[in-house]
Amino acid sequence: MTADGFRTLSVRAGRAADVEHLAILDPVAGSDGGERRGNIRRWCRDGAVLVAGTPTGLVGYVVVEYTFFEQGFVTMLMVAEPARGHGVGERLLRAAAASCRTGKLFTSTNLSNHPMQRLLQRIGWRPVGMVHGLDDGDPEVFYLCASQSAETAG
Repeated sequence: MTADGFRTLSVRAGRAADVEHLAILDPVAGSDGGERRGNIRRWCRDGAVLVAGTPTGLVGYVVVEYTFFEQGFVTMLMVAEPARGHGVGERLLRAAAASCRTGKLFTSTNLSNHPMQRLLQRIGWRPVGMVHGLDDGDPEVFYLCASQSAETAG
């Protein structure tokens, strides 16, 4: 897809009919024995997914759940490989923040995931902590959406 194709990017709530499309764009869904596909199905069923699409199809998704100390948590951000670097992740994260039902929205990523860290910091999320031991040798860095924390403080 050309950069022009991303000018018409739209974000909407995911639905059951999106499961197969999301599983195809998510490389983990094709290699983990069905666990991710099952998660995608559950996320769509539970209304936890926002999807990004162009006129040619879906190019990414974000999942927001409310199981992290009863606050919003971006459990998953996935952008199809060819769509990376075109603002899809940013649009999805901004949509997740706008739709968040709690005063705070968090996410986390591995310390080794530099592209995700750069994206989060570029759009104003701030690091708020680190947990060791989830993935051996690769700590998890937790982030707070700055716009959510500012709304809570105000």
